[in-house]
Amino acid sequence: MSLEKQLVDRSGNQCELCSSTNNLRVYEIPPNPQKRIEEIIHVCTKCQLQLDKKEELESAHWSCLNESMWSEVPGVQVVAWRMLNRLKNESWAMDALDMMYLDDDQLTWAKASGDDVNSAEVDLHRDCNGAILKAGDNIVLIKSLDVKGSTVNARLGTVVHNIKLVADNTDQIEGRIDGQAIIILTKYVRKNA
Repeated sequence: MSLEKQLVDRSGNQCELCSSTNNLRVYEIPPNPQKRIEEIIHVCTKCQLQLDKKEELESAHWSCLNESMWSEVPGVQVVAWRMLNRLKNESWAMDALDMMYLDDDQLTWAKASGDDVNSAEVDLHRDCNGAILKAGDNIVLIKSLDVKGSTVNARLGTVVHNIKLVADNTDQIEGRIDGQAIIILTKYVRKNA
């Protein structure tokens, strides 16, 4: 039986965290060197984006953890513990953490992500006004920029279409100006509506 089929059977074809039935996917809980079924859960897109810190954390969405933290699936318990720690400034999350029990191995696995000591803040690509930038957005330069190693000068007001996000640096995006791919600092751009 395939891994995905096992997940569908185990989860009843719903998100193992919030019970949503929309846009389900396989989520490998880091770190998972053996990729066993216990280290993988079925989640919806909304849960995955917030787990991966690709979307702002919505406290109301995660109230579902009051139920899912009691799952018998070790991976669900670990993810619930991590998310409750991200939300520990909420009184309901602290109450849930106080009631939750993980054995020593699960607690070690849960702490491996560092979510118990990290801030819950999500580091997203944002323009000069704080608007969230996403791959494929169009932006406008708010400053004239000289492109290093090139004769291209990107002028104030230049519209850059279909940007790409630099994965490991939220202060940078990639775009094309005059057919040349360049890296642009997000503090010099404004999202084009």
